[in-house]
Formats: sequence, C-alpha cells, structure tokens
Amino acid sequence: MRTLFTSEAVSMGHPDKVADQISDAVLDAALAQDPHSRVACETMVTTGTVFVAGEITTKAVINFQEVVRRTIKEIGYTDPSLGFSYDSCGVHVTVHEQSPDISQGVTEGQGLHKEQGAGDQGMMFGYACDETPEMMPMPIMLARRILAAMARLRQARRIPWMKPDSKSQVTVEYDENFRPRRVHTVVVSTQHAPDVPYRTIEREVIKIVQRVIPSRLLDKDTIYHVNPTGRFVIGGPHGDTGLTGRKIIVDTYGGMGRHGGGAFSGKDPSKVDRSAAYMTRYIAKNIVAAKLAKRCELQVSYAIGVAQPLSLNIQTFGTGVVSDVELVRAVRETFDLRPAAIIQALKLRRPIYLKTARYGHFGINDPDYTWERTDQIDTLRKAVGV
Repeated sequence: MRTLFTSEAVSMGHPDKVADQISDAVLDAALAQDPHSRVACETMVTTGTVFVAGEITTKAVINFQEVVRRTIKEIGYTDPSLGFSYDSCGVHVTVHEQSPDISQGVTEGQGLHKEQGAGDQGMMFGYACDETPEMMPMPIMLARRILAAMARLRQARRIPWMKPDSKSQVTVEYDENFRPRRVHTVVVSTQHAPDVPYRTIEREVIKIVQRVIPSRLLDKDTIYHVNPTGRFVIGGPHGDTGLTGRKIIVDTYGGMGRHGGGAFSGKDPSKVDRSAAYMTRYIAKNIVAAKLAKRCELQVSYAIGVAQPLSLNIQTFGTGVVSDVELVRAVRETFDLRPAAIIQALKLRRPIYLKTARYGHFGINDPDYTWERTDQIDTLRKAVGV
C-alpha cells in the first residue's frame, strides 16, 4: 500500500524567518567579538517595526540598529511600498543580561554541579535517512530547493515581479517499504507585484519546480497549486507578524523526525536546544552513513545545570543491522554528550548561525555545518563489530 507524506518550507522573506535571521545575526555579532557570549535573542517583526528582546551577557559591543537593518536589506526588503523596509522600519531593542540563577548552572565551577551543565531542561531529537544524498527526508529537501531556486532568481532580478515572502509544500508518495517513488503534489505561494497576471506567475513557478525536482519523480498526474488564493501582493511582516522560533519543523526534518519543541535561532551553543539537536543529527547521520540503519532517530534529554544527559534513546524503525540497544551502547562509547564537549567537538562558538536560519539547519553541504560531517563511520562500525 502506498502512503503520502508532506513537508513545507518557507523563504528567507517569510516573516517568521525574518525574525529568526535577525536573532541569529545578533548572535553572530556577539560571537564574532566574544566567543563565550551568552545569547537568548527573540525578535518580533510587523508592519514597519522590529522588536528585539532577550537576555545577552557578552563583552561584545553590538550595534543593534546596524545588525537589524543589514539583515533585512540582505533578505530583500528594500522597497517601502511593501510595508516593511530596512531603511524606514522602526527598531526597538530591550535587552538585559542573563539571569545569574541560570548562569551559574552553565558556568564551569559554579552552581550545584561544578561541571558546565545544560542551559535548560528538555529533550532533543536528531534524524537521518538514506532517501537523499544529504541523508534527509525527500519532502523537506525538495520543498527547500524550490524556494532556494526562487530566491536566486529574485535576487538576480531575473524575475522582477517576485517578492521576498514565499512558501512551498511537497507531498511525496512512498511505496509499501517506505521508499519515495514520485511527487504527488506541489504547492507554492509567492508574493508578487500587483500588476503581474496570475497565468504568468503560475507558468514561471511551475517551470522552476520542474527544473528543481528530478524528472523521474514527476509525471502527468503530479498536481500543482500556485498561489491557491489567486493573489499574494500583501506579504512579509506587513501581511503577517513574525516571531523567532515559530518554524521549528521547517528548520529540521519537515515533520518526518520528531521534535523536542525547542527552537534554535537566537540561542548560543550553551543552550542544548540548539547544540544537542545538532549533535543528535551528527550521530544519526553517521549511523546511516555507516550503513548501520536506513532510518535513525535519536533522543537525548537534559536537566538544567547537569552535564550528562539523563537519557539516550535510538530507534531505527526495523532498518538497523544491529539492535537499537547495541547502537545506544556504541554511541555512548563514541560520542561525548556533555554540553561543553559538544561545543568543542562541533566548533560551535563561531559566528556561523545567520545562514542556518535561512534554508534549514540540516542537510546543507557547507564546511561550517560541522554536524553534517560523516567522519565517525569507521568508529561506529568497529564499535558494533560490523
């Protein structure tokens, strides 16, 4: 029996993503000057206005106005007629230092436990599968590629009527062995200039989709929905208020893997919501790359101020060449899951985070995404005796 699975993606101009990028731009500005900055930055964007708030403890001197406006300009909001523009929006900043009660739990030598602990309690998930070369689920990767192609054409001004805010959604049909066979439905909504005919939008968007998605996955029965309301002129923060951390499924696995609930953007790596999620992706990807499983999901959990994770769970959904219990043992032998060790192993105290807020945190071929490396294949295979 064949089944359908759908994932969505949003563009860098989507209001929630604008907020994510501003929060991560602030984080990068702090880490560039002080790698040990403690940052929890939240952003809200709406018509003509940006609000930046949060807790930041750093030696860095941050020009919030410059950081916010530069980020908005890079996204493409440069026209005041869109109701939101880098040079005319108001920027309001309300930032204070991290609570000393939290700080002592994540500072080595302070607090109840002397080792650097987790910045909060919670559970984090990592996922990998062999559906794509990136070891990511196919629906989320295809949805992202559509928007990335649209952004390139918009920024090169090859499609002048296309504006920054857009969304995509891809439904993939899987066979009885849960292997992707074809694209069932594609949905794309893109903000546009008011005078462009609908048929022009539909034609150009479908051409982009058919260039991006491999032809073997498309057929005469594939369904396309382009701007299903018929009009999308009012968009971005003028059309919908945006908040940091509201696109956590878009940021990860498109719903294919579970999510612990914690957002990434605006958080320095002492927050395990971010660093442990990156580490679990790193482990899961290496397990799949080592051909120890076709699908792999990890869960870890932490208590605030405690270094060692409280639990580690692995599921391979019946695709593992060894038992899930054996994989847990091998992972514990191979990887150090304490927050300080994760930060060191993945080199997370660098200003690399703005770009992660654009088209997903996983499945990106970029040397700065250290959690995408597959350098533990031999170690894992040896640990399980394969």
